[in-house]
This record gives sequence, structure tokens and C-alpha cells, in this order.
Amino acid sequence: MADASIDDATTRTESGAQSAAGAGATAGATATGDQSVADNATAAIDSATAIKPYDDECVTPSEPEAKAKGEHIGAVVYFSSVSNNTARFIESCGFPDEGINVYRIPLRPKEAPLQVREPYVLIVPTYGGGNIAKALLPQIRKFLNGHKNRSFIRGVISSGNRNFATAFCAAGDIISKKCHVPFMYNFELLGTPDDQRQVRDGIHDFFLNAKNERDAQGQEQ
Repeated sequence: MADASIDDATTRTESGAQSAAGAGATAGATATGDQSVADNATAAIDSATAIKPYDDECVTPSEPEAKAKGEHIGAVVYFSSVSNNTARFIESCGFPDEGINVYRIPLRPKEAPLQVREPYVLIVPTYGGGNIAKALLPQIRKFLNGHKNRSFIRGVISSGNRNFATAFCAAGDIISKKCHVPFMYNFELLGTPDDQRQVRDGIHDFFLNAKNERDAQGQEQ
């Protein structure tokens, strides 16, 4: 039976997602938002127009926008609007130098859909101007509604505007709850150099710890 969409049902990640999340939970990652905010966010997005899930099982994987240098340990997927604020934040983090591939969710419908086939952390802004039901743009929801795309998510980071009050970084709350992955970090607007450092180091340690755990398990077998 097909999985439900990100908009209207609980999602599942592939086996091992939670162990990878636990391995990196202390590496610069901080939980955000109280449970009531997350519940309100989920209820609001559930009432929005659903995007039907689709089967992307046989689709050719996309090439990263920026390839990891040296030892490859993981990936980041992000969305940025025409303002490119998130794109500039991602570039400032220097992920390829940390062994992390970088993928960008397409902005325009005519662009080929993104297909990711490796574990990744998703970094997205929060939209909607305080309206939680509009916190996630259709491009982000469509990406996550691909069965294979969604199976590789390992965590989420979100930016937002504190003027949105309880909707601040609501996109992270929604994705975390729906995809059963940790909400690792949040930052405001363009972020600060300290935010860049925290995100870069946290994601690097997250994937490195997961790799070391897999290697240790392999030696035991």
C-alpha cells in the first residue's frame, strides 16, 4: 500500500534512521518548539490542500549541486526562493569541504524533480507570514512526497522570522513530526556566522558519528 502524503498522514523513514539521528543528536543539534506548537503546525498543514504521494522508485538519482570533497559522509538538501537567502547560508557553511554533498530542491515546476538516494539533512525556510498552513511551499512538500526521497531524510533544520510568533520555524516542526526525524537546529532569517558554524559542525558530526557506528557494527559481524 502506498505511503500517505506529507500533508495528511504519518510518514516512515527507512530502517536505521533513528539510530543515525541518535548518534548525532548531541553534535550541535538542539530540539526546538514545544509540543503544542508542533501539534498546531501539524493540524494546520493537514487541513491544507494535499499533494498526492508518488512512486519515485525507478527514477534516476540527481547529481548534487556541489559535490563532497575528500571522504563522502552524507548530504544536505535545501530549498531557497528567488531571494536566495538560504542558498547564501548554505554556501557560507562550506559543506563540500566537510565531505557533504549539497542538493537544491528546484524552484520552478518546469525543472526536473530532485531525486536523492543517500541520507540527508533537510534545510528549509518557513514561509506563510505566520500562517502555519502555508509554512511549507509546494516544492518542499512535493519533494518529500516522493517515497524514496522521504526514506532518506535523517533530520531537519529550519529558518524563520521571530515576527511570526508561534509560527517561527514551523516548517521544521511539521517535517520533524511527519517524517519522524529530529528537529536539529533553527536560526533566524539569514543566520549569523555562529549559526553557520553550528550547522556545519553539527551536520558533519551527525554523519560522522553515524558512519562510525555503522563501521563498528560491521566489525562486530
